[in-house]
Amino acid sequence: MQTYPIFRDRIALAILSFLFIPFTLLAQSDVLVERNVTLMGSQFQITIVAKDSSTANQHIDLTIAEIERIENLISEWRPYTQVSEVNRNAGIKPVKVDKELFDLTHRALEYSKISNGAFDISTAAMDKVWKFDGSMTEKPSEEIIQKSIEKVGYEHIILDSVQSTIFLAKEGMKIGFGSIGKGYAADKGRELMQTLGIKSGIVNASGDIATWGKQPNGKPWRIGINNPFSKKSIAKILKLKNSAVATSGSYEKYVEIDGKRYAHIINPKTGYPSTGLTSVTIYGPSAEFANALSTSIMVLGEKEGKKLAKKYPKYNFLFITDKGKIIKK
Repeated sequence: MQTYPIFRDRIALAILSFLFIPFTLLAQSDVLVERNVTLMGSQFQITIVAKDSSTANQHIDLTIAEIERIENLISEWRPYTQVSEVNRNAGIKPVKVDKELFDLTHRALEYSKISNGAFDISTAAMDKVWKFDGSMTEKPSEEIIQKSIEKVGYEHIILDSVQSTIFLAKEGMKIGFGSIGKGYAADKGRELMQTLGIKSGIVNASGDIATWGKQPNGKPWRIGINNPFSKKSIAKILKLKNSAVATSGSYEKYVEIDGKRYAHIINPKTGYPSTGLTSVTIYGPSAEFANALSTSIMVLGEKEGKKLAKKYPKYNFLFITDKGKIIKK
């Protein structure tokens, strides 16, 4: 059986695990149960290996509950969340938040610093002046582009660790965790399952994937990185045990103007879409950090992106350029 869950931008990753394993083998050992569910506005696929299907399904339920808990903490779309409260009070006052949200925000600011601002959770306030629905035929004016990022800037996110508060210094600022929230949810789902004694599984948060343990046949999980320039080929097959993988890309969401390809991932500092790379896959211990790196590198481009990635030896990368060149570590 070969499954292809829905991923961010519908590119890059395909779970190739559990290929041609006879049912008799499953019956003699553990069972694998998969469930697809909509969470955080996206498709998730949760896979649990357990001694029986009832146990597996019970733990899938617990994983879903954990992800829903996280969404109720970090969503900027639900008005009752702490993130929404922080956004409503931008330019007005600091807002006290749970330690979990404070720590996630603190890490997000660290990602901004290491990427020299290529990663920025305050892009939630960016005006959507670039259109990727086929309607755009020319670039917005420089004035419009600069105005679109007026309320963006991680430097204006003020944290107070003593009071556990977040303050957005500019009126109209917003923060959002669309860039790392699903990776964080995948990591937390895996962490919960490991704590509860589930020895193997996958939390696939719409392309941000956290794995642990092995398939029932004892082999590693197999994750295929698709080549967006060749639908019939896979750029690389990852064999993962306790690991994570995330991909950022522009295979289906981009615009071409005057022969140049502009991705839907916007540079927070300039307001211009990223160019040069069609997809960036990062794999290593954490889905959250892998996602932060992949997003940053799409903005930084090949040369600066490689410099950043190489600072973290526990993580590997695969870049595919706009011209189809594959670069691996």
